[in-house]
Amino acid sequence: MNDGPASPAGKVAILTPGDAIARQSATPEKSKFLPLYQALARAGVHAEPAIYHDDFANAVRTQLLQMDGVLVWVNPIEGGRGRSQLDALLREVAASGVYVSTHPDVILKLGTKEVLVQTRHMGWGVEDTQQHMHIGQLAHTLAAQIAAGQARVLKQYRGNGGNGVWKVEPVLAAETFVRVRHAQRGSVDETLPLHQFIARCAQYFEGNGRLINQAYQVRLPEGMVRCYLVHDKVAGFGHQAVNALCPAASDAAGMTLGAPPATTPRLYHPPTLPQFQSLKQALETGWVPQLQREMRIDTASLPIIWDCDFLLGPKNTAGDDTYVLCEINVSCVSPFPDAAIDVIADATLARVHEARQRAG
Repeated sequence: MNDGPASPAGKVAILTPGDAIARQSATPEKSKFLPLYQALARAGVHAEPAIYHDDFANAVRTQLLQMDGVLVWVNPIEGGRGRSQLDALLREVAASGVYVSTHPDVILKLGTKEVLVQTRHMGWGVEDTQQHMHIGQLAHTLAAQIAAGQARVLKQYRGNGGNGVWKVEPVLAAETFVRVRHAQRGSVDETLPLHQFIARCAQYFEGNGRLINQAYQVRLPEGMVRCYLVHDKVAGFGHQAVNALCPAASDAAGMTLGAPPATTPRLYHPPTLPQFQSLKQALETGWVPQLQREMRIDTASLPIIWDCDFLLGPKNTAGDDTYVLCEINVSCVSPFPDAAIDVIADATLARVHEARQRAG
């Protein structure tokens, strides 16, 4: 651990998952967030690593209660475990006056696929986005959509890495069969009876689970735009050709002939990238303020770093691109553009300053 002196501007922990050995040996120099540690130091903030695991949650709690703030990078599902114990700890720490980003309550508002239903009426939304609370509802609706020849994308309520995200489309030669593809890396197209696929989805309804049902966006092969935000301002872009749900080549009967197009590395850009200025303006002046109003989230409570993933929608009457929200990521946004690092550090400084003022 880094036991350096507290900075006059505040103390911040950068919380990431790991085991006991990782916790004992953690230093900023070993962290993938070293550039952020350095930026925080330039801003006058003392930052130290906080390696977390449920097995030593009490030790992490003690550490965090000595901080002015904690920045958290932990996926919704990490090493096969959910975040319930960590989220309870973070709520306790936040209630004591420590600034937490992203607060678990804000994650539940923004970082689950339910946000696609709640914002379907916004400029980034798709009106026929639906939420299925039980498997019978999914079976009834999806059967009708497949019979109508629609391709759909199903997304589990909370997950990461493509887990629980499926493209489902009719097979032309057999109305009771569907072609499906999981978005997890390495997945391939499968053709199977619709009822078998429905049964496979039962796992996503366990506990408080549910599935979100959206229309497949046919311009997916043209790539995805990731907009990185610090609070309510765009701090950079990522642009990438993705193949997670891209169609493979098929014959007239709908039988798969080949692999989908290859993915490409995500390219990172500053917020000044000309080609996405209309998207930046739409986010900053329209969509994010509307999201804040509807979700009742003030600007300081928005995540220190989060992103909105967009697919290209149909071109408008002027021939310009439109954008469709694919998902919002808030739990573990990394990596991010270099242009965002100093902006994150400045926002963190402002939040810990407020935390210190509240503490007197």
